Amino acid sequence: MKMSPAIICLALGLALISGEGSALPKSQAAHLATNFGLKVFQQVVQASKDGNVVFSPYGVTSVLAMLQLTTGGDTRQQLHAAMKFKIEEKGMAPVLRQLYKELMGPWNKDEISTTDAIFVQRDLKLVQGFMPKFFRLFHSTIKQVNFTEVKRARFIINDYVKRHTRGMISDLLGKEAIDQLTRLVLVNALYFNGQWKMPFPASDTHHRLFHKSDGSTVSVSMMSQTNKFNYTEFSTPDGHYYDILELPYHGDTISMFIAAPYEKEVPLSALTNILDAQLISHWKGNMTRLPRLLVLPKFSLESELDLRMPLENLGMTDMFRPERADFTGLSDQEHLYVSQALQKVKIEVNESGTVASSSTAIVASARMVPEEIIMDRPFLFVVRHNPTGTVLFMGQVMEP
Repeated sequence: MKMSPAIICLALGLALISGEGSALPKSQAAHLATNFGLKVFQQVVQASKDGNVVFSPYGVTSVLAMLQLTTGGDTRQQLHAAMKFKIEEKGMAPVLRQLYKELMGPWNKDEISTTDAIFVQRDLKLVQGFMPKFFRLFHSTIKQVNFTEVKRARFIINDYVKRHTRGMISDLLGKEAIDQLTRLVLVNALYFNGQWKMPFPASDTHHRLFHKSDGSTVSVSMMSQTNKFNYTEFSTPDGHYYDILELPYHGDTISMFIAAPYEKEVPLSALTNILDAQLISHWKGNMTRLPRLLVLPKFSLESELDLRMPLENLGMTDMFRPERADFTGLSDQEHLYVSQALQKVKIEVNESGTVASSSTAIVASARMVPEEIIMDRPFLFVVRHNPTGTVLFMGQVMEP
């Protein structure tokens, strides 16, 4: 039988969000989702070597959870094995919806907006019952487009992502991303706007030297403030010590964790290679509030990632191979396969704080000289929703 060249284009928006688990308490579900996202992050970092990376673990898990529903046979088994959960497992959907509600709840104060979407070729005959099943699991409707009108289809999807990321991601799908053979595009878009609980005074931002991993230095703009921070030290199995510091956003439910090796010559990979959700929870649970002088670079990162190799390295190979891919969970009309797996993420970190200023006056005793935490070397950052343990964004800054 002649193989149809119809393709699936898997696309991930801004800082994409996920939140999948098993029929378990939502905290464990968030850990499963985060752990899978961290595995993909580790693969991405290995491929980028000493480059800057910004990534959304939650996002990649969200899109692949939707993709699970469209697959069958070995393709589905590979997704289950890599992700460690099944989207159709009993009790999964309520757990995910509750996790979503907690992320979107107004009590977070910091602005989080996320959406999942599935764009399907208008005349593609879907498996009976697929549309109601998809809505039951994801509470999202299927959007029908005509991919034979390539330019218009691309505009519709890019405009959708642009609107749901407040304009930060305006061109998710490039000119070559889809064509007349495209049959499905899965998208998740996440927008986050958080104000520091303890903003950095702009007057204390100065240029300082940043020590790159190759031994060279570069002058960068660094923020600084003296305050009481949640802080801990962590030692890797190899005996390398890391400073871990928490920067809360003003809603007190979301934090950025900053981690860097104590010694400049120790590679950041010594930490990223062992990172998982349990370790981040361990940091959070073992922190002490201490006076510190924090010096942190301002940074603005943008990553456009091809996730095919990272996903294949985790065992999800069949979905990329036309002769092996099984998407009979979606349609048995055409033989489909994944042509692209993309993620675009932007993040900007600066001095801006919150409209509330209640905690900006907390400083160390005038008689106590605070220890300095100077992030003048490569560091890891993790933006985490603490009540659920969900990691929204993370990355490595090798050169601000």
